[in-house]
Amino acid sequence: MSALAFGRVSVVAPMYNEADHIEAVVADIAAQDYDGELEFLVADGGSSDGSVELLQAAAARHGIPVRVLDNPDRWVSHGLNACLRVATGELVIRIDCHSRYPSDYVRRCVEVAAETGADNVGGLLVARGRTPTQRAVACAMSSPFGGIGWTRHAGAQRVEVDTVPFGAFRADAFRRVGLFDESLVRNQDDEFNLRLRRAGGRIVRDPSITLEYTPRGTFRGLFQQNYEYGRWKVPVMLKHRRVLSLRSLAPAALVASILLLTVLSIVTHHALAFLLGELATYAAGAVVFAALAIRSRGESWLLLPRVVAAFPTIHVAYGLGMAAGFVSAAFARAILAPAVLTAMQALAVAAG
Repeated sequence: MSALAFGRVSVVAPMYNEADHIEAVVADIAAQDYDGELEFLVADGGSSDGSVELLQAAAARHGIPVRVLDNPDRWVSHGLNACLRVATGELVIRIDCHSRYPSDYVRRCVEVAAETGADNVGGLLVARGRTPTQRAVACAMSSPFGGIGWTRHAGAQRVEVDTVPFGAFRADAFRRVGLFDESLVRNQDDEFNLRLRRAGGRIVRDPSITLEYTPRGTFRGLFQQNYEYGRWKVPVMLKHRRVLSLRSLAPAALVASILLLTVLSIVTHHALAFLLGELATYAAGAVVFAALAIRSRGESWLLLPRVVAAFPTIHVAYGLGMAAGFVSAAFARAILAPAVLTAMQALAVAAG
């Protein structure tokens, strides 16, 4: 099927303080070899670092029109929806300012969507860093021990999956199942893709589609990112009354077991032995998988301590975030539910 099967394509991106990345993203969009019409929409969350000015200057320099939309709420879901409400493309390709896109990215998304008939298509996210910490985090992300499932280059065939990084969506998908959930700070992609699949939609990953992602450059930033991923996974699970994957529960199980064994070790030596065994097993696994990731990526062995440290940063942050999400949900139900019931009873009395 022709790569022009969709005619106009809308490329949409949320943006907030991306001065270090936005010019590269604009250059990538300008270099696309897609022959059809591209519409470039960016929702800015009130950037204070000159991102908007840099975006407009880079777009003018490369000769590509860009429309900047206001996103006063700053959340990604609000920004994406602002773009979707004005997008005119038959295919909507969501991009991220922390990623780089090869010149065939848009064309391959269009071709795969046209050939498979899928509602959402995507490819492989390849983490690449510049600084030592970014490179170490990239190694951790590329390892199956790191917990980022879609970075593993397993298989060379198209396959139906639960989700893909960012994605290229048929515009009709949003008309069928609605826009992104604006109550979610994170995981709005997973939640939308879950709704899409439950409505009979198909999501296809094709390894010929690749993009490069720039990881967080500090361990503090990495911790905060994964804490939020874990925290906002809970509302998605509660909304749909299902666990998205057993893999997503592993970090929370790790944190819970360490905390439980730590408490029990005060009263029994057996618990202490189990705790030390678990920590030793985890540490050994982190070292082994860090070494494998460094070797497979041809990185410097000097990064080994940072890669090892990246694993517990990801896992503990995610696990604590998920625990905080469940605590927040329980608190909200305990406090808000009686309040709502009381209000409803007062209204019934007043009406009665």
